[in-house]
Amino acid sequence: MQKNLEFWKRFCRNKGAVVGLVIIVAVILMAIFAPLIYPDSPWKLVQRPFLPPMEVDGYWFGTDTLGRDIGAGLVHGARVSLLVGLTSTVVALLIGVTLGAFAGYYGGWVDDGVMRFTELFQTVPNFALAIVIVAIMQPSVESVILAIGIVSWPPVARLVRGEFLSLRSREFVQASVVLGQSNARIILTQILPNTMSPVIVMTSLMVATAILLESALSFLGLGDPDVMSWGYMIGAARTVLRQAWWMSFFPGVMILLTVLALNLVGEGLNDAMNPRLARKTR
Repeated sequence: MQKNLEFWKRFCRNKGAVVGLVIIVAVILMAIFAPLIYPDSPWKLVQRPFLPPMEVDGYWFGTDTLGRDIGAGLVHGARVSLLVGLTSTVVALLIGVTLGAFAGYYGGWVDDGVMRFTELFQTVPNFALAIVIVAIMQPSVESVILAIGIVSWPPVARLVRGEFLSLRSREFVQASVVLGQSNARIILTQILPNTMSPVIVMTSLMVATAILLESALSFLGLGDPDVMSWGYMIGAARTVLRQAWWMSFFPGVMILLTVLALNLVGEGLNDAMNPRLARKTR
């Protein structure tokens, strides 16, 4: 309990992180209560096309080329963007943590093999590889999640490998070996918990990157055509930027705020989990 209080005190010292956390909580609540805020489908035609923001009560964000409510798209689009960002990050963590743990703990040819495999993925730009994977699997939420997860795991694997290399020779690990604990138990109960701090910090940044990747894929028309997302809204507005600026402006602001907030939270987590490093850098 005392440790948790100390953690939150250190986190709250970073005002930017607190602001970021408030924004993230607001976006999550907006996504959860989207059916209550806008009960109708975001695809429903509700007004005349190209209705400017604030011109008619109830349509504060205007309408798009077909007369759909931009506000409904923003709220319901938050669900898709957060779902893709969080789920694809979980996929990347599962792959990256597993491979990094094996490489760092066993070393030798296992380490060499995993690192060469990791470098193979890093030779291809993330976005280009994601486009190829989604194009092969057909655009859908599931294929976008899988594609982003596949291109996002190499940095996690390298981070976890480095942590395992530095921890596997520590006294508490050697004591576990002497006591006859299995390799799996040592990895899961002794070393892995001690690598979580940097991984948690990286996770917040990975979610932000995943949201950007999903938005870029949807902008190019490679997102799921049956669900509303912020990237899809910007992509649908690219041909009418001069005529209807609000169609791309509001979803762009939502992406900007969400990604910025996640980065601020990541910085706050880093300060809270590594207080000595935070003091040295100031």
